[in-house]
Amino acid sequence: MWRRVAGAVRQPEPPVQAEVTAEATAGTPQIRVRAFRMGFVGALGVLLAVFLGGIVNQLSTVILYVALALFLALGLDPIVSWLQRRGMARWVAILLVFVFVIGLFVALIATIVPLVVEQVTKIVENWDQTVADIKNSDVVAWISSIAGGATWIEDGIATVGDWLGDPKNIGALTGGILAVGAGIAGGLTGATIVLILTLYFLASLDSMKRYAARFVPASSRNGFLEVSQEITGSVGRYVIGQLSLASINGVLSLIYLTIIGAPAPILLAFIAFLGSLVPLVGTLTGAIIITIFSFAASPATGIAAGIYYLVYMQVEAYVLSPRIMSRAVSVPGALVVIAAVAGGTLGGVLGALVAIPIAASLIIIVEKVIFPRQDVA
Repeated sequence: MWRRVAGAVRQPEPPVQAEVTAEATAGTPQIRVRAFRMGFVGALGVLLAVFLGGIVNQLSTVILYVALALFLALGLDPIVSWLQRRGMARWVAILLVFVFVIGLFVALIATIVPLVVEQVTKIVENWDQTVADIKNSDVVAWISSIAGGATWIEDGIATVGDWLGDPKNIGALTGGILAVGAGIAGGLTGATIVLILTLYFLASLDSMKRYAARFVPASSRNGFLEVSQEITGSVGRYVIGQLSLASINGVLSLIYLTIIGAPAPILLAFIAFLGSLVPLVGTLTGAIIITIFSFAASPATGIAAGIYYLVYMQVEAYVLSPRIMSRAVSVPGALVVIAAVAGGTLGGVLGALVAIPIAASLIIIVEKVIFPRQDVA
């Protein structure tokens, strides 16, 4: 075809000629595929991905510390904001809150650790008597009668008790004395890093929000700041609420376990407190552990502990949690379980603690950003 453009006649462009390879036959042109170049670039991409994955894996502990410090800062920010509304300067409010947190942390360590060590020492010293009590308990006798008077249950308990009673086996199970010492030192170092990062995040939380908003177009910046403010406020209230529920569970467990005569009530109450930091999964896990330990005292003690925690979990789910967590974002139970399991798999207990506030943040983003856009479209 001939085309006339601006008074001039444009010659038709010649068709693109396919490059004929050496293997091509006459009349069957083939397009050359540079397989070596594509394979080389693809291999470089795979190596780069593996390299970046290794870096992330090596920095997983640091990333976990940063995430935990950020959520602690979000949990303390509502208290700082409350003090600011009372006319206090922000740096003074941060200083007061941080001194209070450090003082509380040191007081808990100084109070709980010696008691836990004392009770663990008592368990170790009376280990033979504890194993004998379990063998002669009514529960074991009842199970043996059902099994036709078999003695394999008593023999198994004695074997496990003898194995756990050997310090060499415990040392091998925990990786040896050096590994345990390194783990304790690493835990103290991690706690120090988290406290320092929490202080920095708490002091610069507002500036971090403004800096993050610079990456958003100016037309959407106000909405971004509004959503980020809601996320930080809701997650902060969530952290404070969960700490409150854990404290209630720990105190009530200490009182009740002392009354029923459970072994090492302070240690078991501390387990209940730590477990309640992770809702649903942690509370149930702590209740099962405490109930099993209570059976070591007597079947009646174990049954009393089990009944108590069944009742407590109902009260927590339907009375305490709705009142304490009313202003925080509501996380569905299934999502709590998924987040806790995934976070625990990736980062242990700290990962489980951080995963649930992340899930809460994602819920706010979905409700405040994605759903409104879908409704308008």
